[in-house]
Amino acid sequence: MARKAARHAEAERNDQALLEAAKKVLAVDGAHASVAAIAARAGVGIASLYRRYRSKDELFQHLCALSLDQWIRAAEHGLEHDDPWEGLASYIGACVEFSGGSLGPLAGTIAVTDEMAAKFTRSDELLRRLVDRAHRAGVLRADAAVMDISLLIEQLGKSPLIEQLDRQGRTDLLDAAREARKRTITIALDGLRPTHSQLPGNTPAPALLSDRWDHTPT
Repeated sequence: MARKAARHAEAERNDQALLEAAKKVLAVDGAHASVAAIAARAGVGIASLYRRYRSKDELFQHLCALSLDQWIRAAEHGLEHDDPWEGLASYIGACVEFSGGSLGPLAGTIAVTDEMAAKFTRSDELLRRLVDRAHRAGVLRADAAVMDISLLIEQLGKSPLIEQLDRQGRTDLLDAAREARKRTITIALDGLRPTHSQLPGNTPAPALLSDRWDHTPT
């Protein structure tokens, strides 16, 4: 029993390492990222990886499900806040911190599993609750929609400066870059507060993000 628990704990650690590695490799290589590159960055043996996952697609599908779990936990934590604004802000901050949009390059390259679809739905429901609550409290600008929040997170989740410094091994500059990023996030969050200015154009449709996951096998 103890041995089984230890194996399970090790598998979970490997999964988290693979998820973080995949985000970084995908940010550079996009959908052409190789399993070998991800495994090497995560410090996981490629042979053991293929013993658990039958294909590259199966691995990526699992990593997407793990990423969605992060979004769900962030939303649940946000809803635990008594203050509607703090709840929404903590959700956005958490999603940006774990780079919620960094698996975006996989969109359209893998089939969406039933597990992924269920977690997409759950994540979307929780975000809508966060946004609706903030609107009712009058702390979120009236013309800011759920899709605006999702797109904002995807954009803020990317940091070319941090990615470049990480590739260069410039650990001496990384802390300063992360602090600068926090300032940028705070500036962006202030733009969600009620204001007299009007957002340009129409509210983005949910299909803008969801339709890119349509997958036609080649």
